[in-house]
Amino acid sequence: MQSSFLVDTPGLVISYDADNAWLYCDWRGAHDQDSSQSACLLMLEALRTQPCRKILNDNSGVTRQTMQLSLWGVWWLEEMTKAGLEYVAWVFPRDFATRVHTEQALAQIARPVVSSFDDVASAYLWLRRQA
Repeated sequence: MQSSFLVDTPGLVISYDADNAWLYCDWRGAHDQDSSQSACLLMLEALRTQPCRKILNDNSGVTRQTMQLSLWGVWWLEEMTKAGLEYVAWVFPRDFATRVHTEQALAQIARPVVSSFDDVASAYLWLRRQA
């Protein structure tokens, strides 16, 4: 796998996977609403720097998460779509208290297409199948 690092912070590492032509976003540690929004802005910046249609958004390394998909999150997804994003494979953290509510909110969003997963392997396979 040929990848280049675009962002390297303690809470988020973003790399471009040239073989698959997508961004791999590896979230780590504890996140709250503020840190999640800051990290999402880094994702938007990375997408604008390295345009692509797909993101593998891996939250499996998140140890604690207290964020919720809010109006800000809907705005962010719209901005990501404007930057060219079409598909997101979102791997949820193991303990994600608001998972049901997040999945319900994501189901209301037409673009980008977001699918949630429990493991990276399943997310990877799904994202590879998207045209």
